[in-house]
Amino acid sequence: MCGIAGFVNPAGPSPADPRILSRMVRSLAHRGPDDEGTWAGEGAFLGHRRLSVIDLQGGHQPMTGEDGRVVVVFNGEIYNHRVLREDLERKGHTFRTRADTEVLVHGWEEEGHAFWQRLQGMFALALWDSRTRTLVLVRDRMGKKPLYHGVFGREVVFGSELRAMMAHPAVPREVDPEALWRLLVMESVPAPRSILRGVRKVLPGGVVEWQDGQVREWLWYSLRPSVVGEAGPRSEGEAVARIEATLLEAVGDRLEAEVPLGVFLSGGLDSTAVLWALTRLRDPGTVDTYTIGFEDPSYDESAPAREVARFLGTRHHEEVLGPRVATDLVRRVADLADEPLADPSLVPTHLLSRFARRSVTVALSGDGGDELFYGYPTFLVDALARRVVQWAPRRLWQQWLPRWVDGLPVSDRDMSLDFRLRRLLRGLPFSAARRHFAWVGGFLPGEAWRVLSPEVRSAVPDPEGNPFPEVDFWHETCGSGQDLRTIACLYARLYLGDGVLTKVDRASMAVGLEVRSPLLDTRMVELAFTMPPEWSLRGGTTKRLLRRLLAGRVPRSILRRPKKGFGIPLSRWLREDLRPLVEEHLSGDRLRREGFFDPEAVRGIVEAHLAGRRNHRKEIYPLLVFQLWLSRHLL
Repeated sequence: MCGIAGFVNPAGPSPADPRILSRMVRSLAHRGPDDEGTWAGEGAFLGHRRLSVIDLQGGHQPMTGEDGRVVVVFNGEIYNHRVLREDLERKGHTFRTRADTEVLVHGWEEEGHAFWQRLQGMFALALWDSRTRTLVLVRDRMGKKPLYHGVFGREVVFGSELRAMMAHPAVPREVDPEALWRLLVMESVPAPRSILRGVRKVLPGGVVEWQDGQVREWLWYSLRPSVVGEAGPRSEGEAVARIEATLLEAVGDRLEAEVPLGVFLSGGLDSTAVLWALTRLRDPGTVDTYTIGFEDPSYDESAPAREVARFLGTRHHEEVLGPRVATDLVRRVADLADEPLADPSLVPTHLLSRFARRSVTVALSGDGGDELFYGYPTFLVDALARRVVQWAPRRLWQQWLPRWVDGLPVSDRDMSLDFRLRRLLRGLPFSAARRHFAWVGGFLPGEAWRVLSPEVRSAVPDPEGNPFPEVDFWHETCGSGQDLRTIACLYARLYLGDGVLTKVDRASMAVGLEVRSPLLDTRMVELAFTMPPEWSLRGGTTKRLLRRLLAGRVPRSILRRPKKGFGIPLSRWLREDLRPLVEEHLSGDRLRREGFFDPEAVRGIVEAHLAGRRNHRKEIYPLLVFQLWLSRHLL
């Protein structure tokens, strides 16, 4: 795992260019603590920071081909690089290293853009072809690895993280008002936007090609359940068998490493399934598993993780943390995520990564299971919401029920009754696809628009016309229907791609840990989207296919556990431990001075939460995260 950065300046090199590249690359030292490399030629500058995992001695980047025409910098892992290498060698290409990076150079020389379709792995890469003077930026199918870019005049700049972009003097340090609005709604900034004006993200499965000042962008991979579904299993039994075979292949492919490897274990179905597959391929007594727990029992998952590890016979490592460690980290969240990310599970994910990094360099995780096998509670609620909207009087769910819910006691517990009911009701006015993102997000679109300052609000389109533009954007590739399979695809593109995977990347790479996700293997993703949702979702039970796969192979108590997120007691912390931070960064004077939010609108939200009248953690946290980011990176 690594960090990449660079730029192309058609005006030609100047004495300042190498120094600019050096600053950009060194800003990513946390992503690659083992090595640094740069390359410059004909106005192109490419840089790399390396976390050495495969071919520790020979994998130095930037990497060139035999004639030096093509130069590549690469972040990620290509799991099928050995097969690709053999094919390219048969076609006459000569390899000088054992590193997976080198297949990218020769693959481009042989096939051009068609080669991306053959890659299995996680990757973000930049390639300079000096013959055509073309810069190519490519990102993997699911968006596991990040890549930012921007064109400023005739100069194009790219980097793994926003901090590398901001190290280049051509990149403006101006907040994009629409991106800020989307952060408040989605709790992240959905691709292709970034929080900075003029800086964009390469889309998952996307290509950005720059040549002679002209930019083209397109998707080289589209996840379309309606198309993929034609080759699916014919029964649930066949589906379970194919999931098992695919999972074993995916885990096996992710075991190549010349450094220690372990497993993140939460005690949930997804990480348990990954661990079970690994113990089929390796002696369980040689497998290291890692869990962190919290003293607050409503957020602690250490006991079920311990039970799984004991049952499967792994070498288990556990650390239970008090609130002080995590609340201190919230104060530094802008150092972890250099673009605002309002997912509070970034904090425990980083603590878990830091704990595991003491003894391993690579960790397997269970990310992706909730999207592929309908694990979120919102999938269960979907059918109820459709019935309410279709059959219940509008006045019932728009007026009477909200008044009744407002009278319920406010609880700080994870997924408390009052919280769940308020979430259910707020999503009902929207279409089925948009409704899910009203449920899982922060502010509703109109609420977010009204909390912005008048100056910022004037630069943001009226949300009444298009409240969820990113949902509508991805509908074009996921299919335009409102069925659950299409909605699951939207989760994969938005909630997973912009939120979960960004969180895991920043949390782990901050300590130089590589995280691999077997459930997001392309074969598993496409298999999952061939199957009817009801095979995984029936009778109030989620992930039925995974439960069938693991039946008799893990403790029965694990199969009966409901979904539990990897969270922190944020509501209470905002009211208690983090209260001084909230009052400092969301004070009226500060908001008026900085000019992004309406002080009166924010004050009403904060006061209601601090007084215990409402649980506004989903609204306050995006505001706080942005303010912390603003203070750290722009002011």
